[in-house]
Formats: sequence, structure tokens, C-alpha cells
Amino acid sequence: MKKYVIIFAFLIPVSFWAQYLLPNEEVIYSFETKNGKKMSLVKDKQNQYIQYRFGNKNTVEMEFPKSRNKDSWKQFTYKSYHRGGGKQNAGMSLDYLSFTNNNYSYLISRTYSAEDESFSTGITVTDSKGKETEITGIYKTFKGCLCNLQDTEVKKEDFGQ
Repeated sequence: MKKYVIIFAFLIPVSFWAQYLLPNEEVIYSFETKNGKKMSLVKDKQNQYIQYRFGNKNTVEMEFPKSRNKDSWKQFTYKSYHRGGGKQNAGMSLDYLSFTNNNYSYLISRTYSAEDESFSTGITVTDSKGKETEITGIYKTFKGCLCNLQDTEVKKEDFGQ
């Protein structure tokens, strides 16, 4: 009986994590938020699709897009800007991924500033009337890099647009 309890206890966390990462997927970028939520941007290992997932640690509350196919790449836009030179040149790294779902715009960000050596990550959600909601990510929980989108089929835009 004890053996079954131990096996069951081990399988519970694995099944919860499985909702955020399927066996055929890998994480592009993920982090936990200050309000106990989790964001994961994943892609199929064969680049068949990309998908955003958000929710609490146990349940995915939102997946975008719903369909997991090649067209999913066209539903995201990636922008980045990188300036080297360290503190004396105000070096920085800015990575943004955006998409629209049900009249809400989502902007996932990861930034670094050499001036004060600060890092930040999070999501900005904007409704159809322009009201913004900031979801702050806990930087020490991030995995991956939005910069990995450079070599994918996701749409790219110049930073100035």
C-alpha cells in the first residue's frame, strides 16, 4: 500500500506539469508571476506549432492559439532591440512577443538594462478600450529566452514600428 501512495504522490506533480509541456514540446520562454500564475510559451520540437499557455500552477486557464498547426506562427509578432557597450553606453536588451486574442492584446516582455543591471519580465494585457493590466513576472523563475524566436517562423517587426 505504501508503495502505491509513493507512486501516486510522484505522479501528481508530473501530470500537472504535463499540462504546460507536452512530450513533443519544448519551452521557448516561461516564468511564474507575482500573483502565483505561470506563463509558458512552447513550441513543437519539429516546429509544427507555437502556443502560449497561462494559468495557475495546476491548471492551464488560457491557450493561444487553440489550434496547434503551422499557422500558429503567423499569429505572433516578435520585436527585439539590443545595444552593447555596458553601463557607459546604456547597454540594453529588449525582447517582446505580441498577439491578439478575443479583442485583448498581449505583450510578453523580457528586458535588461546595463545602467542599473536590472532585469524584468512580464505580460501587458490591453483591452479594446486601451486599459492596460500589468502582470509582473518573477525574473528568477524564468526559463529559456524570447531571443530564441529570431530563428523561427514567427513574424518579425523592426523595433521602431
